[in-house]
Amino acid sequence: MTNALSRMLDDRDWILADGATGTNLFNMGLSSGDAPELWNETEPDKIRALYRGAADAGSDLFLTNSFGSNASRLKLHGAEARAHELSRLAAEIGREVADAAGRPVVVAGSMGPTGEIMAPMGSLTHESAVEMFHEQAEGLKAGGADVLWVETISAAEEFKAAAEAAARAGMPWCGTMSFDTAGRTMMGLTSEALAALVEKLPHKPLAYGANCGVGASDLLRTVLGFAAKGTGRPIIAKGNAGIPKYVDGHIHYDGTPELMADYACLARDAGARIIGGCCGTTPEHLRRMREALEAHVPGAAPSLEEIAAKLGGFSSASDGTGEDAAKPQRTRRRRRG
Repeated sequence: MTNALSRMLDDRDWILADGATGTNLFNMGLSSGDAPELWNETEPDKIRALYRGAADAGSDLFLTNSFGSNASRLKLHGAEARAHELSRLAAEIGREVADAAGRPVVVAGSMGPTGEIMAPMGSLTHESAVEMFHEQAEGLKAGGADVLWVETISAAEEFKAAAEAAARAGMPWCGTMSFDTAGRTMMGLTSEALAALVEKLPHKPLAYGANCGVGASDLLRTVLGFAAKGTGRPIIAKGNAGIPKYVDGHIHYDGTPELMADYACLARDAGARIIGGCCGTTPEHLRRMREALEAHVPGAAPSLEEIAAKLGGFSSASDGTGEDAAKPQRTRRRRRG
């Protein structure tokens, strides 16, 4: 399937994605607990500013403000009937910004988790999940998104449902999971398990990888796990800008632009081709990442010791794939960025 992202991947060794959505919107005045997707209607200029911030900083691809625009998430705000509409608005604003950028910029339609636990452990059936994701996908498609971007997923079942929804919408897609529990996702998947899952899907993603998690070091260890599988499918790295800390009543990520520049180059050497940031990543981080990648001379895959020396230590002793891997513990789902 030829599209804007696949053409860019054919032409480029690496692609710079965007940074945080939530962090940057909170900086614009979004209140905790509010649905950022409603801003697609009520604050469109701020959403334009969000997208332009990434594009002007050098991003080749940015995600739409539609992470939670599925019926399940929107039900928390009494807006479950507006999933298609809010998704469409998110993509329409993105299309406008990308088309005015003066260079190729990919609009990626963000699709986050439903927030529910899928059967058999929970009550959300495969059919219902596909229906919700499909509604969101059709909205993003109608708004002009180039590709669907499924992110921060924890369960294999939800990843499969999103893939089926993308197929129903006739859209190319990318998919990332969040490995935040001793190298595993909340539902226990390892990097090895995701790499194997991706190749078994009837409608395979253009690229796959990891986003969010607990820090850039852990995320790069996961990227090395993907690369070790050697499937050849492009790998995505979207790590947080450091570790979150509570400062003066607000969540602050301690990753500097310099640290994220180092992270971007390490991600490239680790095997990632689409490189961006997640929580805490601002346009200033992206500018430094772009400069670093443009000046970077590719090298060998970094060792874990090199990653730790440049980005800080790991949150766990294992990446979840060895015999001594820690058993996953249940943690609460998070909203991206």
